Amino acid sequence: MAEVVVTDLVKSFGTETLAVDNISFAVAEGEFVTLLGPSGCGKTTTLRCIAGLETPDDGEISIGGELFTSGSKGVCLPPEKRHLGMVFQSYAIWPHMSVAENVSYGLQAQGASRNEVRGKVDKALELVGLGGLGDRNATKLSGGQQQRVSLARAVAYNPRVLLFDEPLSNLDAKLRERMRLELVNLVKDLKLTALYVTHDQAEAMVMSDRIIVMKDGSIQQVGDPHSTYNEPANSFVADFIGVTNIIEGNAGEKNSGGLSVDVPKLGAKILCGAGLDREIAKGADVLLTVRPEYIELHEPDSGGANQLDGVVSEAVYLGEFWDCLIRVGDTDLRVHVRGDEVMEAGKRVNMSISPERCVVLKD
Repeated sequence: MAEVVVTDLVKSFGTETLAVDNISFAVAEGEFVTLLGPSGCGKTTTLRCIAGLETPDDGEISIGGELFTSGSKGVCLPPEKRHLGMVFQSYAIWPHMSVAENVSYGLQAQGASRNEVRGKVDKALELVGLGGLGDRNATKLSGGQQQRVSLARAVAYNPRVLLFDEPLSNLDAKLRERMRLELVNLVKDLKLTALYVTHDQAEAMVMSDRIIVMKDGSIQQVGDPHSTYNEPANSFVADFIGVTNIIEGNAGEKNSGGLSVDVPKLGAKILCGAGLDREIAKGADVLLTVRPEYIELHEPDSGGANQLDGVVSEAVYLGEFWDCLIRVGDTDLRVHVRGDEVMEAGKRVNMSISPERCVVLKD
């Protein structure tokens, strides 16, 4: 069993900074979960507490049913006894060692025999695509290869859980995209449990079974990538995950078709069909959010809900789509329009938004 359970975790630095504020979550065995959030949100501190590199002020951490940390019970197992693999942002390559020596370091520290070390190192290097490079000087490898050395070192001794602290952030964009899939496939092939830290929303969306969005030391939302993107819990999550429009409004009538929201800045009533599980009183101030790709251009008077007329303020061609600002009433809506359309400033357009794509936020 390699389930990770974090309960009521608290970590502060001095009297002023509460880095982790009483958070709880679990990572199932074999699951790939990402802690996502901006710098200073507490994601790396949480990871370091699990690894044993930081001592929490309170709360408990257990893996596979074994208690690693407990403030109330005075338990704090040292890192070397947790049997976890960790891959850092820096490659942590020892320059005086070969590739094989770098990978074997943890195994030797555990007292493994020479034959066992050789076999596990060779297997780990094959897994990460570095077979036959064991005798090379590790610092002579490319950045992507050095990150693979770091990964091989983490998986060589078959850890209970793999912990990743922004491991791809030092790679160039195309290599980073390729490494995302390689890393996820490796973790799944080895049937390992993984907890991954990043501030890169796209990375979290591509790699994760579930995403834990954090802000100011607290958890804002937990969910799979699809629900986190399309059903954000609040305006922070909506704005942090991808690009969106967030507009103020007043709640109106609710019926089987959705919730009618009066949006003065658009000069329109918008029917919203998502986020309606929240208790929202008639007349309450609300926010609604809609993604740019869910606003569709159409012919005038085509019928249906949420019809809007606007004028293009800005249009930037990005090949696959136009990234536009379209003036509607007193505000600009961000709209992504297919690349084969012709868009330019001053063009009048008609748009519609499916109610199912309009999410009501209480905050």
